[in-house]
Amino acid sequence: MLLLGAHTSIAGGYHKAVVRGSKLGLGTMQIFTKNQLRWCSKPIKKQDIELYKKALSEHRGIKPVFAHGSYLYNFASPGRQLVEQSIHFIQDELDRCTGLNLPFLIIHPGSHMDSGEADGIKRVITSLETVLTRDAGRTVICIETTAGQGTCLGFRFEHLKDIINGTGVKRIGACLDTCHIFAAGYDIRTYSSYQSTIELFDKIVGLSHLKVIHLNDSKEGLGSGIDRHAHIGMGMIGMKCFQYFMRDERFKTIPKVIETPKKLDGKEMDRVNLDILRKCAADTG
Repeated sequence: MLLLGAHTSIAGGYHKAVVRGSKLGLGTMQIFTKNQLRWCSKPIKKQDIELYKKALSEHRGIKPVFAHGSYLYNFASPGRQLVEQSIHFIQDELDRCTGLNLPFLIIHPGSHMDSGEADGIKRVITSLETVLTRDAGRTVICIETTAGQGTCLGFRFEHLKDIINGTGVKRIGACLDTCHIFAAGYDIRTYSSYQSTIELFDKIVGLSHLKVIHLNDSKEGLGSGIDRHAHIGMGMIGMKCFQYFMRDERFKTIPKVIETPKKLDGKEMDRVNLDILRKCAADTG
């Protein structure tokens, strides 16, 4: 089975996400471990974990399942209180990942809020070092590429390199988002530009650090700096790029998930987008 999946809702319990994923024929899956827009959440009950593990055993095709972290975290902030709050609550999220045996937790590095990229990156490094010193689990924290909105970090490959190398630990990896890198100015629309961008990523960050790929088209143009996801092949990136990703042998063992809009004109779209990507993988034309 292809390591292809979608971000899937945990409404009703983690086990419900597995059932939803199975109905879509997912080979991998991304979830939130809690409400991504709230700091506090109720602890996971033992029964919730047992139901989740039972569902996974009944739907063995979904592996790995991994998590996307809260959008509230800002490890790059010059405000110490926000940084400390982010450190505290990502620890809770890592505990959830350990309980659910999730290998990856994807996060955005945060915004330096006009304090400068270099200082923001230093704060991210220090924060992650603190987090991993306190955490005894094995979940890898993956820094996601970003679109370059406002003062957010992560829109240059160098940012990811500096964070990964700066921590000096094996539990920091990378997540590449097609919409985000395109909006940040990395062209992936033609075969030559795709190869150049992936080779640049390998040279700067290293493909050995790449743990997850987000496959999303973009509603905005190259270098727009705007993070707006579109359905596969319906945005400014176009279909060819997704054929390159789906047929690239370097990414065969890397989980790839969509975060595309869930509906279009009232129609459920996850299955549509996934079928397009499956065709991209099978098409040799």
